[in-house]
Amino acid sequence: MKLRFLSFLAAAALIVGLPPAAPAAPMASTAATVHIVNFKFVPATLTVAPGTTVTFINDDQEPHTVTATNHSFDSEGLDTNQKWARAFGKAGTFAYFCEMHPYMHGIVTVKAAQ
Repeated sequence: MKLRFLSFLAAAALIVGLPPAAPAAPMASTAATVHIVNFKFVPATLTVAPGTTVTFINDDQEPHTVTATNHSFDSEGLDTNQKWARAFGKAGTFAYFCEMHPYMHGIVTVKAAQ
């Protein structure tokens, strides 16, 4: 019913001579996700806009952490299926690793749209 009504409105606008409405511009995403799977951060590198909240999800059977190399943030231990989120407010490059498995590394780059 709603689709028929919208089709009717579009047809009426064309008859009257109004241009069709432009599609809405996509909204900038303010959320991103990094999965921890097979002892890796996926994706290992992520670029986001300032103010984006990144959610880290442990899909492994082993616990992991998300710890900044400069220790500015730390998720503590995440068990299987557990999530942890951090908002990245300022531009910069934020390297992180897993304290339990130090060979696991990731980077979040925060940069404003140009």
